[in-house]
Amino acid sequence: MDHHLWTTATLAADATGVARPGTTEGALSLRRVVLSTGGVGYFEYEARVRGDAELRLEVRLDQVDDVLKSIVVYDDRGVTGNITLPGREPLRDLFRELPFDEGALESEAALLNALRGAEVRTRGPEGIVAGRIVAVTAAQVALPGGGSENRHRLALMSGGALKQVVLEELESVELAEERLRQQVGAALLGLSTRRERNRRELVVRTAGEGERVVRVAYVIEVPLWKTSYRLTVPEDAQAKTGALSGWAIVENQSGGDWENVDFTLVSGNPVTFRQALYEIYYVSRPEVPVDVAERVLPRLDDGAAALAARAARHAGYQGLAGPAGAPAPAEKGVVEEKAQDRAPERKEAATQVVFHFPAPLTIASGQTALLPIVEREIPAERVGLYQREASAHRPLASVRLRNDGDTSLPPGAMTVYERSAGGVVTYVGDARLAALPPGESRLVSFAVDLKVRIDREERAEEAISRARIQGGMLELVRTARKVTVYTIVGAAREPRVVLIEHPRLAGWELAEPKEGVETTRDRYRIRREVAAGETARLTVALEHPVSHTIALTSLTSEQIEVYLSSREIPEALRAVFKRIAELRAAVEAQRRALSALEAELAALRGEQERVRENLKVVPAGSALQERYLRALSEQEDRIAAVSAKLPGAREAVASAERALADYVRDLSLAP
Repeated sequence: MDHHLWTTATLAADATGVARPGTTEGALSLRRVVLSTGGVGYFEYEARVRGDAELRLEVRLDQVDDVLKSIVVYDDRGVTGNITLPGREPLRDLFRELPFDEGALESEAALLNALRGAEVRTRGPEGIVAGRIVAVTAAQVALPGGGSENRHRLALMSGGALKQVVLEELESVELAEERLRQQVGAALLGLSTRRERNRRELVVRTAGEGERVVRVAYVIEVPLWKTSYRLTVPEDAQAKTGALSGWAIVENQSGGDWENVDFTLVSGNPVTFRQALYEIYYVSRPEVPVDVAERVLPRLDDGAAALAARAARHAGYQGLAGPAGAPAPAEKGVVEEKAQDRAPERKEAATQVVFHFPAPLTIASGQTALLPIVEREIPAERVGLYQREASAHRPLASVRLRNDGDTSLPPGAMTVYERSAGGVVTYVGDARLAALPPGESRLVSFAVDLKVRIDREERAEEAISRARIQGGMLELVRTARKVTVYTIVGAAREPRVVLIEHPRLAGWELAEPKEGVETTRDRYRIRREVAAGETARLTVALEHPVSHTIALTSLTSEQIEVYLSSREIPEALRAVFKRIAELRAAVEAQRRALSALEAELAALRGEQERVRENLKVVPAGSALQERYLRALSEQEDRIAAVSAKLPGAREAVASAERALADYVRDLSLAP
């Protein structure tokens, strides 16, 4: 496509502008359609014009928001003046300036009642009666032959007198005021021209010199186009290729025919959104009181916002104009084109894949078309995929597809067929294909393989895998293991390649097996080849290390006993624990000896205090007094003896603790 100058188009809410004398109007016709998997479509119209031009384009009311957001005008030798369309509610806007509403036009009586006070001239059996309308009232009038009918009496104030005429008997009622006649005429014209069955007409004005092509384009919401595939694999499970055909399912729900259009499909994930630009919004403003004394009122700032047509055009949409010529109009229903005649040009862009059809296409409004986008051989390997959540004991018959082409394959549903050596084709199942970029592979599963059985067994293990002592600190690393054993009973007559999907767990590492493993986002995928009639076993082990650090000097005798009773303790560490146990026992023995002396001393002092209290109440010189005095003397001797032993006992405790601390401090054990 040639490079075109684009200009910003100013959008107005009315259509008062007209083309200058000498302007010729061209007819806009649809020339290009680009549908995206983002759920939007790019529609490009063009017209050949000369000089200044006024181009008209109808769109559905529900499309106006998208059109206002995206419309763009390309004029290589001209400039765009403005684009106008009726307001959101044109009839409401029309009647806002009239002295009556839309309901007044439902009947003569309703209109005349709405125009009370207006001057009219009536012509009827009584001749011409002029006056101002007072009211129109309904009345039941008896008929000569019996029965009655509804009549309306028009009351007029004429020459100071109130006159009545029967509305149904009048030949005409003429509005005397020219302005009122124009208002009623404008209302009737608006009803006839603006009641558009939920459609709006855009008027695009462009100014330029000479004959030229003007293009008008926009992006609107469209049904999502879908991809469906047919994969035909050979009956021989050892074959390495398959025949892949892909079809795009396209619906034309735009409200108009696509006739002989340049057609493109885009597969990607663009950012798309809607914005209610056609709604009327008013900004809420605070009310400021008027200072009457000084006659001052701050100036109101209405802002300077303007609606502009967006000129952003995706690079993937450029350079895709098709040659002249078009296929015959499509039949109603689903249309299937021959793949060899309609193979699209494929192009890999930065964020999407573009499928451009070289010949013009025709799809009538409301029709669905099935268009070929892929037709080629593709590397394909037959495998059995075990997914426990899909089938507890059977693998899924699957095909691993590798995209060896230059463009991505869009995601879509897939129907899988099997072709025998004699050419007989059999349906074998349905599958789903995720988006497949070039150079990558995907597994598609289409059936349950009833010839292979898989059983699984689980067990949990835990062992000390590492012990290290440094700086008086013991670091023990325990390794928890989750072991799963898969038993694969192969098919009796055919070999199988089985892929076991095993869950990945956060914080756990795969320890076994070491080879034949792929990883997905949340699974390990482990390959195992199983010969015909073979029963194979596959062990999968996940490990999770747990580290625990403790100060050796803080170990109690009970904790040391627990470690020594464990069979997992290495011999070097066992010897360390035995020595620590001996030193800890020595510390405890010295502490017990010290505690015994301290307890004895406390008991002696308590007894001594009791004797002193008794001495206070016994008679002086009595035998009991002498006895208490002898007891006090003996207690003092015993207290002195025990107190003399305490320093040595405390030193013994300190010495035992130093021996433990020195041993631990100098201890070093590498893993």
